Amino acid sequence: MPLKHHHQEKDVMAAIASAAAAAGHQLISDADRRRALWGSAIGSTIEWYDYFLYGTMSAIVFGRLFFPSADPVTSQLLALASFALAFLIRPIGGIVFSHIGDRVGRKKTLVITLSIMGLSTVLIGLTPTYETIGAWAPILLTVLRLLQGLALGGEWGGGVLLAVEYSPPQRRGFYGAVPQTGALFGLALGNLATSGLSIFFSEEAFLSYGWRIPFVLSIVLVLIGMWIRNRVDETPSFRRIARTGTSRKVPLLETLTRHRRAVLIVIGAKFVETSTFFLFATFTISYLVGLGYKRVDVLNVVLLAALLAVPVMLFFGALSDRIGRRKVFAWGTVAMAVYILPYFWLLNQGSLALATVAAVVGFSIVWATYGSVLGTFFAESFPADVRYTGVSLGYQVGAALVGGPLPLIATALLTRYHGSYLPVGLFIIGCSLVSLIAIAFTQDRTGQSLDA
Repeated sequence: MPLKHHHQEKDVMAAIASAAAAAGHQLISDADRRRALWGSAIGSTIEWYDYFLYGTMSAIVFGRLFFPSADPVTSQLLALASFALAFLIRPIGGIVFSHIGDRVGRKKTLVITLSIMGLSTVLIGLTPTYETIGAWAPILLTVLRLLQGLALGGEWGGGVLLAVEYSPPQRRGFYGAVPQTGALFGLALGNLATSGLSIFFSEEAFLSYGWRIPFVLSIVLVLIGMWIRNRVDETPSFRRIARTGTSRKVPLLETLTRHRRAVLIVIGAKFVETSTFFLFATFTISYLVGLGYKRVDVLNVVLLAALLAVPVMLFFGALSDRIGRRKVFAWGTVAMAVYILPYFWLLNQGSLALATVAAVVGFSIVWATYGSVLGTFFAESFPADVRYTGVSLGYQVGAALVGGPLPLIATALLTRYHGSYLPVGLFIIGCSLVSLIAIAFTQDRTGQSLDA
């Protein structure tokens, strides 16, 4: 009887917690939800714009300006290596800022990360080249790139939670897809700026000072983002933690002790998303330029694909609210494994039209499938008191393992196998298999209360 009574008591407590969480969501006004979505999306867009702008420039100019060498391939590899280095520090940024986010608040953390990202981006635009200060140029550039990685390590988790923790349970997939579109808008803004400068500046002027303009002008976007985020209140989940005094003293320790399995699943699930994102967003640019396509045409192809992916992501996010996150994620992952070799075949046909079709199908449709549900899927895997730490740690470690190094790995594979894209395609298929295995161990919590 005592055991039965104990189980009944647990059931009652669970029902009370679920009812309280539901009531809390009903008290959130639509205006608060919209403000949180705007703060999440715009802040995420600015952070990713700053971050991807470096990736675009590393693919087209940084090799010559900061890592000069007698061998152009070596210069390109060094520039891509500096791009990849930031991914190694992103998990550190995730740990540092997620500790603040779980202990002090999501909003305060997001203001800090946006400030660091904005300052480092502007300073990149002001950094002298190798010709001016010699070896100090690549050193300074790399240090500033590491600061970008540190900031983004804490930004992503907070941006996603700002949207997801404000969402109603029946629309959590759609809300979680909104900050994910920030990566696409950020990439599109960076490519638009670079493409526009390539049109209005000669090659000599672009290499001399034109490339600096989008870095320096990012300060305007940062100020706008800071203003918007300061108008957003703390998330309902964190307010509940603060009100009940249930925050963890060391969220990282709690996460590694009690939620190791969830962290490992997030890392594995991240493989396919991060490897293919940087394949489409960064490596494709240098790959197509190497095949003889004009730089401005290539940038416009990626720009178009990124913009078309936005409504597709919102659609799949909403679809996941009806059929479940795991189904949407699995379908997209299988589709990528099947499509990746035809993608490269289309790029190699020498037709800009076919290259555009290839990028739109791969980036705008296939990647957008699992990219849309990633944030919500991860947020639903952890309780509120360690949610910032859990999603940030898993996401950033996964990105560090295959996302950042992807352009470098793909370039090295092309060089090693004399231009054959088959090894690159097999690498992507391997990443897809890792993610499929990871999500096979997940429990789909679509429609359930986030904090019950």
